[in-house]
Amino acid sequence: MVRWREAMAAALYGSRGFFTRPGASPAAHFRTSAHTSPLFAAAILRLAAQVDAALGRPDPLDLVDIGAGGGELLSAVVAAAAGSPLAPRLRPVAVEVTPRPAGPARVEGGTGNDPRAVAVTWRQSVPGAVTGLLLATEWLDNVPLDVAEVDTDGVVRYVLVDPATGEESLGEPVAGPDRDWLARWWPLTEPGTRAEIGRPRDQAWADAVARVRRGAALAVDYGHLAGRRPPLGTLTGFRHGREVPPVPDGSCDLTAHVALDAVARAGAPPDTDAEGAAPYGPDTVLVTQAEALRRLGVDGTRPPLALAHQDPTAYLRRLADASAAAELTDPGGLGGHHWLLHPVALSHPIRPFVAR
Repeated sequence: MVRWREAMAAALYGSRGFFTRPGASPAAHFRTSAHTSPLFAAAILRLAAQVDAALGRPDPLDLVDIGAGGGELLSAVVAAAAGSPLAPRLRPVAVEVTPRPAGPARVEGGTGNDPRAVAVTWRQSVPGAVTGLLLATEWLDNVPLDVAEVDTDGVVRYVLVDPATGEESLGEPVAGPDRDWLARWWPLTEPGTRAEIGRPRDQAWADAVARVRRGAALAVDYGHLAGRRPPLGTLTGFRHGREVPPVPDGSCDLTAHVALDAVARAGAPPDTDAEGAAPYGPDTVLVTQAEALRRLGVDGTRPPLALAHQDPTAYLRRLADASAAAELTDPGGLGGHHWLLHPVALSHPIRPFVAR
């Protein structure tokens, strides 16, 4: 048996991992906001435009997507930007552990006077210096981590797992930085309670934000906050759209919700620890996806029935948009995601995301 972080890393990113094995198609197993509707990409584009304005409209404007999957979100954003003044300056970069998928490497973009295809750069690591918007949509929930559980004597121990069967047992006591992380972010006291130790995610996000020289970093993910942690954790598996037991054998996605306040603090400036400072940094914004999309103009309100008589085509189009918007903002589904936005070295706040 091994600790969950080792098992999860091999099951997701090893040579026969869920994301890396030949012919893997993770998109067939789960549906994200990027797959749901072009409305999500349009909202990301509006956010990119606000970042662009706050930067003074640089050329190029980086749009970096960590955990890009098949490049669906980047392609949709570039397509949504076609014909706008921003399009010729967009530099989309997909960061993914797998090679570029088959299909066109370029997406139609440009303006009416300068029509051209926009090349999507594909790479396995985050660029060293980003000027623009860095995205991480449902990436952090797949960053491998360890699991801890309190034994019958009240000792917090690492959970061990058999990679072939998913059978678990308790290992050595949690110690060092992992113990410190639990004490600060997810204290465990009752026998049988569990936690996912989010320190690797904190480190991953801090490193990603550090790559942004000027602009903003946005993480979109399921998560929880101190005081409302699930007592048994959230580690689970998904296969073909269904939740399954988390067996780390490479046959399913393995995911756990993100301790968002810990991640937010990790990405905040160092002086956030100063007495009286905001918990995540003065400009950091942490809101639900439902609230974020509403601020960016995604509205699930049904169109008036009168429009069906006046313009049936327009009514059906707006009805379809309203249905997609309702799914994206449903608090019990995709709307339950959180958006964590870190502005970096901007001249003014990102509207409509002015910090609290």
